[in-house]
Amino acid sequence: MVKITDVARHAGVSPSTVSYALSGKRPISEETRRRVEAAIRELGYRPHAGARALASSRSNVLALVVPLRTGIHVPVVMQFAVSVVTTARRHDHDVLLLTQEEGEEGLRRVADTALVDALIVMDVQLHDPRLPLLRALDRPSVMIGFPAAHEGLTCIDLDFKAAGEACVEHLARLGHRVVALVGSPPEVYVRQTAFAQRVVEGFTAAADRGGLASSVHPCEATPGTARAVAERLLREQPALTGVVVHNEPLLEPLVDAFEQLGLRVPGDLSVTAICPDETAAAVRVPITSVALPTAEVGERAVELLMRKLDGKSAPEATLLPPRITERASTAPRHAP
Repeated sequence: MVKITDVARHAGVSPSTVSYALSGKRPISEETRRRVEAAIRELGYRPHAGARALASSRSNVLALVVPLRTGIHVPVVMQFAVSVVTTARRHDHDVLLLTQEEGEEGLRRVADTALVDALIVMDVQLHDPRLPLLRALDRPSVMIGFPAAHEGLTCIDLDFKAAGEACVEHLARLGHRVVALVGSPPEVYVRQTAFAQRVVEGFTAAADRGGLASSVHPCEATPGTARAVAERLLREQPALTGVVVHNEPLLEPLVDAFEQLGLRVPGDLSVTAICPDETAAAVRVPITSVALPTAEVGERAVELLMRKLDGKSAPEATLLPPRITERASTAPRHAP
């Protein structure tokens, strides 16, 4: 393993000069800096993370705050987490994963210990009680999600309102006039989780603009509730021909339930979804869907944090536009 003394010997300087070149704590000449940098490259020297942290007064650790509350689909959350961790490592940072209910006191505890340099906060609510503290902390933060008032914060997410609109507009272009949203579990709406509320807002707005009859149905993520909601939809909306699903585990069970009730997908009923591409493509009848860009959101969240840690400006709001992919689950409505 290459040591700092090896770099110093190769560059013809003292180990302390190499340390100053790495930390920037004391000025050194440009010529000396170039010699040190050349020696580092040639020898493949990598500073120890603990040494870097001591030299820079940073921990080189980011906190990813992901409260695993009821109603949250953990596999999708973990896709975000993997992207954050992978990107952070490219910037020589590790990630501390906080999965408990980290309210204001939890965030303050983490920030006060100097364990982390910055925070990424997920499962954002419209009126999130953590907002005042995040605005006041002396550590930068990025929220994956948009509260109702995001001024003074840095937020990034898929434009879920536009995603809900895109699904309805796709069905409307195919001639569907009666549509329903099978949404997240009820507790997600009770908490006013931002992404779920935005989907409902977009779905309803697009249906109203287009003159479509519409309804919204929160649903637990179990096969039994899929059958129950399918029966309820057909009972309450017998002319239903288009469904939007914002509840990943229900995709396959819902297709099965509708077909068991005598509706073929897409011959009698067109189905769209907001979910990861791989989830939509794996259903027995591949689902037309708006992709959840988990990898891009996680990567860009870390990039925004790195800008802030470097003292650079970062945009307050980054909304990723929805991308809809047509698959076998949607077709023109048959005339009655």
